[in-house]
Amino acid sequence: MNRTDEPLLEIYLRPGESELATQPAIFRTVLGSCVGITFWHQRLGLGAMCHPMLPSYPRKPPGSLSVELGRRYVDFTIREMAEKFDARGARRDEVEIKLFGGADVLPVHHSTTRPTVGRLNCDAALTTLDAEGFEVAASSLGGKHGVNIHFDSRTGEVLLRRLR
Repeated sequence: MNRTDEPLLEIYLRPGESELATQPAIFRTVLGSCVGITFWHQRLGLGAMCHPMLPSYPRKPPGSLSVELGRRYVDFTIREMAEKFDARGARRDEVEIKLFGGADVLPVHHSTTRPTVGRLNCDAALTTLDAEGFEVAASSLGGKHGVNIHFDSRTGEVLLRRLR
């Protein structure tokens, strides 16, 4: 049986969730200002997706944040996923990264010079991925509309549909 004939696990990610699959899977999510990050390692047959909502983990979090709450943050979830791939023997230069979302889906007042949450999420993702030694293979960031993405962990292919 070839890998494309294997039964597929279907994983739907909501905001603040991330998942690593060690068997063939289709990951699905809908993104607005959040970013979606796919991680694919062909040789090890690993695929993962993260759907963080906010750019940076608080420097002094109120009390202690759980791992589940940490996954809301772009920088935290990228570092956590990097550690998971490291633990399975993946070299960072072997992991294919694709990045999506970060749209300005809410009206923005033109009088403000503050960056939007979508822009901050994009910047945090690009900065953290670079700091962790990952190269982005493909991306579709920003814009005014959300996207629906489907990531196939067998092939690394991501299908994107823009929402209106």
